[in-house]
Amino acid sequence: MNVPSREEVDALVQEGDGPCVSMFMPMKRGGAETLENPTRFKNLLREAEKRLVSDGLREIEVKALAKPAEDLIADRSFWQHQAEGLAAFLSRRGFRYYRVPMAFPELVVVAQRFHVKPLLALLGDGRFYVLALSQKGVRLLECARFECNEMRPEKLPQSLVEALRYDTPQRQLEIHTVGPKSSPGGKAARGQRVAGSAIFHGHGAGELDDKANILIYYHQIDHGLQEYLRDKRAPLVLAGVRYLLPLYREANTYPLLMDGVLDGNFEVETAEELHDRALAVMEPYYEKAKKDAAEQYRMLAGTPRASHEIKEVVPAASQGRVGVLFVALGVQQWGTFNPEANEVEVHEALRPGDEDLLNVAAVRTLVNGGTVYAVAREEVPGPRAVAAVFRY
Repeated sequence: MNVPSREEVDALVQEGDGPCVSMFMPMKRGGAETLENPTRFKNLLREAEKRLVSDGLREIEVKALAKPAEDLIADRSFWQHQAEGLAAFLSRRGFRYYRVPMAFPELVVVAQRFHVKPLLALLGDGRFYVLALSQKGVRLLECARFECNEMRPEKLPQSLVEALRYDTPQRQLEIHTVGPKSSPGGKAARGQRVAGSAIFHGHGAGELDDKANILIYYHQIDHGLQEYLRDKRAPLVLAGVRYLLPLYREANTYPLLMDGVLDGNFEVETAEELHDRALAVMEPYYEKAKKDAAEQYRMLAGTPRASHEIKEVVPAASQGRVGVLFVALGVQQWGTFNPEANEVEVHEALRPGDEDLLNVAAVRTLVNGGTVYAVAREEVPGPRAVAAVFRY
């Protein structure tokens, strides 16, 4: 499985100098039926080639364009390892494909830009971060619905000992590491406190307690995160021993810290396990955001601030006026859009040169920083397959 990242989808969105071929298909994953997959993909490719020829490309150009996809058909190992669905994108710039946990309906689109609408549901509702805290280490995960990557910001302290070692002089705290021979039996001398392999001097054990040490540690973590997350706008989920997490909230300055937490010691958990548990925290947050967006549309429906008419929505999306967009998956509205004249033509059936206007609206909304919800038709508020809330 290789689910596309938001950056990869953005790259597909930005590529708009056609011809661009987008192919989607569900994959058979069991028994002899798996042998049908390359044949079905070949049929989609042949359909794309016919459309390219009808759009005016010479056959020799079409064959050259299609060659990387043609080569994939013969790759037996590729077809033996599949997910629920396959999305493939072909242009003069190259060939990209993704094996994803979603069974797409079969679809071929040949247009001036890629058809990315089916992929938008895979992106979920955007990125989020997981910060796993322990006295022995800090872990930061950058996640989306189907992906998770462990990040290593340079300015994050790696442990409580490291944080206190580089604490400010005002704390009057000296630390030196001790080995087994530093004191009889490896014990700290009177008036000293041991954390890991470090001894703390300068304050009595009663003056600088564990809470103060951990708060120093958490302030340094927060400072390191601010350097890394300064321009981000993604929620942050805390993971760690529950009774210590309120201390981190005291130190925290990141504005999108989630109320929900992951309780426990996550030093040995895999990134995938942390990701799965964090999704349970994020789902209600994203579901509420989607419901709030739908309610906003319903409140503004019938005013100049909202529309379900594709002829209004596409130009508005192109102008950067769409703040929130709902588009239906598995539905296409064929037609053309002339951005220079700001004109939309809607066709009942697919014609040469057409593209899915729902995809155009989604792409233009994303490019201009709007939020897109690609959902089942019944989840689109309003009477059509598109619903938009305008910024102005």
